[in-house]
Amino acid sequence: MFRLIKLSDRARRGEFETIHGTVQTPGFMNVATSAAIKGGLSSYDLKNLKCQVMLCNTYHLHVRPGDELVYDMGGLHRFTGWDGPILTDSGGFQVFSLAKLRNIKEEGVTFASHFDGKRIFMGPEESMRIQSHLASTIAMAFDECVENPAEYDYAKMSCQRTTRWLVRCKEEMERLNALHDTINKNQLLFGINQGCTYDDLRIEHMKEIAALDLDGYAIGGLAVGEPKETMYRVISAVEPYAPKDKIRYLMGVGTPGNIIEAVSRGIDLFDCVMPSRNARHGHLFTWNGIININNAKYERDEAPIDQECDCPTCKNHSKAYIRHLFKSKEMLAMRLAVVHNLYFYNTLMEKIRNSIDDGTFNEFKEKYVELLDRRI
Repeated sequence: MFRLIKLSDRARRGEFETIHGTVQTPGFMNVATSAAIKGGLSSYDLKNLKCQVMLCNTYHLHVRPGDELVYDMGGLHRFTGWDGPILTDSGGFQVFSLAKLRNIKEEGVTFASHFDGKRIFMGPEESMRIQSHLASTIAMAFDECVENPAEYDYAKMSCQRTTRWLVRCKEEMERLNALHDTINKNQLLFGINQGCTYDDLRIEHMKEIAALDLDGYAIGGLAVGEPKETMYRVISAVEPYAPKDKIRYLMGVGTPGNIIEAVSRGIDLFDCVMPSRNARHGHLFTWNGIININNAKYERDEAPIDQECDCPTCKNHSKAYIRHLFKSKEMLAMRLAVVHNLYFYNTLMEKIRNSIDDGTFNEFKEKYVELLDRRI
């Protein structure tokens, strides 16, 4: 399913083939938490923004509208109108980040929904069944997300439990994919590497889950408050133990600079709410750094957000107009800003791929790794 095309030191250029289309890597997955990009974008808009993969949230869709309703509607592809690859996360991160009261046992986790307080139980089998109902292209294994920093002994115990849960996820997915009424019988499973910021736990856990021969491997539990240098150190430590012939996914990352650094360390796939979330507050990415469109200096600025950008927003609107929309609290402000930021991120990935193809990735990294994260 994953074909490695070219290497530039540890940076990888590849293709990931799925039943819903081929993903060019390194690639960015556009976050559609509740089966929609926040900011008023539809799945049809994504086609014009170079989007390759849509990421939806298992926990949120289980709570509302309900995974059984999505199943009855024919799965996420028919429900949303998006015909490309879809990845659903396992719900594990939301269980551990949103639920104020939770009880972790070997079977799974009982917790109170942040939506209405209803008690919910989710374990490996439940997560797989929900994701099978959603009929995503890629399902993520159910794991325990441990807060950073965490005690070493607890982090080690959590890794062992996550491995046991992964085995159960794999067995349940094989069962579900064999059922006659399963919508996507070719659903893929990615395992998640955990171990907090302890290099030895990370390495040992990657060795264990690599032995299960999954469809892809993710690194989770990073970009949750630790210094970026720590994140880079962990990626560098664990990458040599990830299967070379499988796709690697760094969960929840990140800034353009984070992405460039992670690509240089062998990561293929990324997701982050940052481009759409920042856009909705007027923080826009450009090839010279990040601007805040709310600043007064843009009040009469007739230029587009970025002179180098050919997204629909930059081709048609000035900074002055977009600033006016934000100040007037018009919904169009968020839509135009999100369009720009998503287009920027997908263009960033395109430029990274091109630089690996033509052997100039190191020069690209040197030019942009700090510049793109700079606030103007």
